[in-house]
Amino acid sequence: MIAYVKGNIAYIDMQSVVIDVGGVGYMVHVSANTIGALPPTGDIVQLFTYLQTSENTGQTLYGFLTREEVKMFSLLISVSGIGAKVATAILGTLSPADIAMSVTAEDVVALSKAPGVGKKTAHRLLLELKDKIATDDTWGATGIVTNNSSFASSEKQDAILALLTLGYERTEATQAVLEVAELDMESGAIIRLALKKLMR
Repeated sequence: MIAYVKGNIAYIDMQSVVIDVGGVGYMVHVSANTIGALPPTGDIVQLFTYLQTSENTGQTLYGFLTREEVKMFSLLISVSGIGAKVATAILGTLSPADIAMSVTAEDVVALSKAPGVGKKTAHRLLLELKDKIATDDTWGATGIVTNNSSFASSEKQDAILALLTLGYERTEATQAVLEVAELDMESGAIIRLALKKLMR
């Protein structure tokens, strides 16, 4: 099992990156989010990886910026009908934290934003992942990645915890936060907007 690949970026395509490791080029398939976060060609990068073996396609290496993404990828492809390409597309649209929150809140609309994910597929994701996410310490009691250091995730987490303290149920608090939170919005603003939504 290849846990990670670290080396210089040889070149970047639309859906993959080739990493030069000691003179050997590893083609690693990545999400749109990962493509956007990669350093320039020639720089050193480390990607956590998942090696998939198939009779039809042979071996395909998928790369991720964090171990949480690898774990969520593994969960996604465990769902019947979800292949590696769809799982990668989902992670290209939603972070692991957002996926976990969407599943916890049973937010079909959020999950359906990913390419290749219709409402039926989103419902299947909810059905097959809800218990796995709820019982996995990685995602935390509120369905959020507890060791994800991203600003957006931590601000959403703070907002949800504040709403829980005020007496709201976990599902309705998470749903409200998901619906009102925008990129780089601080927890205070998220809480105010979520409360307005909940009090309607």
